[in-house]
Amino acid sequence: MTGAASGRLSFGVIGAGPVGVALAQALAGAGHQLVGISAVSAENLDRIDAMLPGAELLQVDEVIERSDLVLLAIPANQILDLVSGAAETHLWRAGQLLAHTAGEYGYSILAPASQQGVIALAIHPAMRFTGTSIDVARIRESHFAVNAPKVALPIVEALVIEMGAEPFVIAESDRDKYFEAFEVATNFSALVVNQAIGLLEEVGLSDARAVIAPVVRSAVEQALASGHQPFDPDELTGGR
Repeated sequence: MTGAASGRLSFGVIGAGPVGVALAQALAGAGHQLVGISAVSAENLDRIDAMLPGAELLQVDEVIERSDLVLLAIPANQILDLVSGAAETHLWRAGQLLAHTAGEYGYSILAPASQQGVIALAIHPAMRFTGTSIDVARIRESHFAVNAPKVALPIVEALVIEMGAEPFVIAESDRDKYFEAFEVATNFSALVVNQAIGLLEEVGLSDARAVIAPVVRSAVEQALASGHQPFDPDELTGGR
């Protein structure tokens, strides 16, 4: 691979949403060379202009052809079709690194490329992205779920460490449970906080967010400090 001797890779990103752009910034910040990024929507093109000025816009096939590492930062339900389509047209090459960022899947979703000699990697940042410059800073405070064939685990772990995050391995068979935990911790928490704010506003509080914020933070900190504790659902309603 180009740059293998120095440990630096040429990489391209397919998908210019908040995840793809932030990881592109993080990889470039670690010294890897961004060869280009693919984008379609006007919103994503504007994001590239703002956060990756000077980055070359490429078609998907051009990203694959030019990159030692291809990063798929696209919706999970699009991954298999894209990988299979590129395999059918023989775009993948032996020794190339291919990573996706979907929490739902491990590296096995990339099998059509693996069968052509590609090294498949799964990299899921366990964080929520804002699409702003603060994402790169938050990466350095986050953990990334990774997996790869055993021989390639050091590669995916090194990439995450270079981006400033902490890798942890989630086996293929545990991916569903991992992603459920991630979704519960993010979506359900946001829903509950939103509901609490709404209830306080209904009783006339004009700055409900300021009132509820210390409560939410202290409750989360206490839960994290205590770890997993089995509970009776009745406890949530005080036994009512």
